[in-house]
Amino acid sequence: MRFTGKSIIVTGAGSGIGRATARLFAGEGGQVVCADKTDGADETAAMIVQDGGTAQAIRIDAGNEDDVARAVALACERFGGLDIVYANAGIGGGIPGLFEDTPETWAEVLRVNLIGPFLAIKHAAPRIVARGKGAIVCTASVAGLRSGAGGPAYSASKAGVINLVQLAAQQLSGSNVRVNAICPGLIETGMTKRAYDYAREHGKEDRIGGLNPLRRGGEPEEIGRVALFLASDEASYINGQAIVVDGGLSSSHPVTRQEFGKTAI
Repeated sequence: MRFTGKSIIVTGAGSGIGRATARLFAGEGGQVVCADKTDGADETAAMIVQDGGTAQAIRIDAGNEDDVARAVALACERFGGLDIVYANAGIGGGIPGLFEDTPETWAEVLRVNLIGPFLAIKHAAPRIVARGKGAIVCTASVAGLRSGAGGPAYSASKAGVINLVQLAAQQLSGSNVRVNAICPGLIETGMTKRAYDYAREHGKEDRIGGLNPLRRGGEPEEIGRVALFLASDEASYINGQAIVVDGGLSSSHPVTRQEFGKTAI
């Protein structure tokens, strides 16, 4: 029960990694604000309450400053303050071809995936500092480490998240508030559902995650458990880091070469 009495916000809590993590936090005594733009937030909160935990749902757009401020205010009003934020909400979007993508697509992906975590840090950090210590965790991606794991807009946004947590950790020096990121590999979520469904429909499920040494995709709970670790006192000396959870995918260089104007060979 590492989080008994702790006030926690999880964005993107309506499904996938966010839902799994919110339930794990609550299972260890956390009081969780489940934030999402869909009614999945209400469903996740209901699951937690049914399991005997404490949760409050709120509908927000994670890339909208007023909405993020409302979520922080709710946590403080309902649970007496704020100790932990998991800025997990994100979207895909964009197309594989860098030179065919549009500025409008990039703007929306960056708004949610990068400005969203910035807003979470901006509004949550002062409240967490007031508690004396705490943690902020953001979802980045292996796509933010190097090319080959996502589209250009998505990859650039996640690279920004990695740099953001480094900057935030430095700017919160002396506050006893730690800021870290998780870089998931291929995880079965709503964002990857299409790929998983296609593989299963065509009898190629055994190829899912085939490029990593574990030869499988990951589960949302496997990311959630890392988020809990980073938010807990067990990670009290980890700060400003991007922790990779990808089955070993990023331990190797690419096995295909991309030629300009041609398919990979």
